[in-house]
Amino acid sequence: MHAITLIAGDGIGPEVSSAARAVVEASGADVRFEEVVAGRRAEEQHGTPLPRAVFDSIARTRLALKGPTQTPFGGDYRVSVERADSAGGTVKRSHPSIAIALRQELGLFVNVRPVKNYPGVQTRFDNVDLIIFRENSEDLYTGIERMVDEGTAEAIKIISVRGTERVTRFALDAMQRLHRRRLTIAHKANVLKMTDGLFLRTAQEVARSRPEFTVDQRVVDALCMELVMKPEAFDCLLLPNLYGDIVSDLAAGLVGGLGVAPGANIGTECAIFEAVHGTAPDIAGRDAANPMAMLLSAVMLLRYIGEAPAADRIEKALIEVLGEGRSVTRDLGGTAGTREMTVAIVEKLKR
Repeated sequence: MHAITLIAGDGIGPEVSSAARAVVEASGADVRFEEVVAGRRAEEQHGTPLPRAVFDSIARTRLALKGPTQTPFGGDYRVSVERADSAGGTVKRSHPSIAIALRQELGLFVNVRPVKNYPGVQTRFDNVDLIIFRENSEDLYTGIERMVDEGTAEAIKIISVRGTERVTRFALDAMQRLHRRRLTIAHKANVLKMTDGLFLRTAQEVARSRPEFTVDQRVVDALCMELVMKPEAFDCLLLPNLYGDIVSDLAAGLVGGLGVAPGANIGTECAIFEAVHGTAPDIAGRDAANPMAMLLSAVMLLRYIGEAPAADRIEKALIEVLGEGRSVTRDLGGTAGTREMTVAIVEKLKR
């Protein structure tokens, strides 16, 4: 049996996390959940949004399913982390957000975002089926910033050969397993010649050792234009951290929005699967949240741990409910609440 750390999160997080848990348990997957508290409730209870218990649980399970967590905009807010190190001591660090703290502390160097159309989800585009691989540990998201003077702030952009090599190898290995063949590298090397130039050059060098793949490149702004004109022309994308964050949200908009967008953060020791939408505090507690992104993140997790039959059953049940169009949330064109949509999917799984 696989143990999974469950982090419900903030806002609508507890509602969509509860939905995902109910569906996974109904699927017959051989898993059990170990719930821990992170986010605003943890900050109120423990003085930090990421208590040591979160890291202790993930150290045991090596897996987590995470709901959205809230981080304030601007200011000098930092997430303080205190956790055990490999030598049995304690390390203390701070990060700009909960999500980045988890990625940095746990070595989750790649973010994977599948983007595809689902029947019953109305969009402007058809035949979209992308996988986005985002380098997850470097770039401007290291959060190294300072005020130069009262009117000027600066941030440091970090790109390394090591970081680029490992994310490129991960992308190509994943493509091999999934029978994908074309990788597009996104960058801004025409302007950021050292940092993005290094990312582009290193990724291309790694890809040259894998001649079974077709590899091309796009300046990131041109890529954005092409994605909203002909997204079906792309297969897999590889991007540095900041561009990957922006482009993956843009791509989610091609297939129905963040409410249908799952994601995974993967490292060599553990992985966290999470819905990529926000906490939506305006609808929190109102049984109105679409659980689809969280469900699909759970599907990714199940495939990752070898529970593909259960993952396939969940996805099939979800597609049936979407196709019927009755027991779906308002953003999907229905009138159902979170619980009703969850029950409908569970009922499909029981048949």
